[in-house]
Amino acid sequence: MKTLIIIPSRLSATRLPGKPLLKINGLSIISHVFKKAEEANIGEVFVAAEDKEIIEDVKKNGGQAILTSNNHKTGTDRIYEALKKLGKKDVELVMNLQGDEPLMNIKDIQKLHIQMIKAKCRLGTLASNILDKDFLNRQNIVKVETKENLGNSEFPEAVNFMRKINLPNKNIYHHLGIYCYQLETLEKFISLNQTTNEIKYKLEQLRALDNNININVALAKSSPIGVDTKEDFVAIKKIMEYKS
Repeated sequence: MKTLIIIPSRLSATRLPGKPLLKINGLSIISHVFKKAEEANIGEVFVAAEDKEIIEDVKKNGGQAILTSNNHKTGTDRIYEALKKLGKKDVELVMNLQGDEPLMNIKDIQKLHIQMIKAKCRLGTLASNILDKDFLNRQNIVKVETKENLGNSEFPEAVNFMRKINLPNKNIYHHLGIYCYQLETLEKFISLNQTTNEIKYKLEQLRALDNNININVALAKSSPIGVDTKEDFVAIKKIMEYKS
């Protein structure tokens, strides 16, 4: 099954401008993510960005990147434009890996890919157990509620995605920034208008649920945080520099 990994990226993040090019161990965050995706070895990898600086950085570090429009509302719209521009034939699965998750585990990326093929799902993502109760109140850490308990081999459907939780349910997990689409599901998704929920909660996955596109969730072994704030960057930098 032919799979493409496309990593959307842009410099104009509101909370931490310029974050894709912030360096950890001498390498930009976006290039760290590219290398992780490549190591997963499930298909060709491209970064899709609206900024020439990101394109240059990725290429300078041995990666592949494609320039996209700067008027996309979401990362999924951006990866779809990149997919069209690349003109790759016979692609069946498209993986959208967030450009601000340099700690994403390679085995978890591979697991999502395997589950998608095995279950023939339209759209899949990853989540991990919440070990830190502080996560429940942090709005920049997205949570997912699943229909059934998330075990190592299960791939249940998501019921909802949220930023804030009042009463924790037993099937609430930390949602990770990765999606895998069947090609026709991706095409359908980007043809739909943004929904009220998506705009209100700033979560594009709600567009899928609001339009009866099921999202299946696999359990990730690791629970990485994305780089959303300066504090996140400092914490991730510390982890990655310690590991090296």
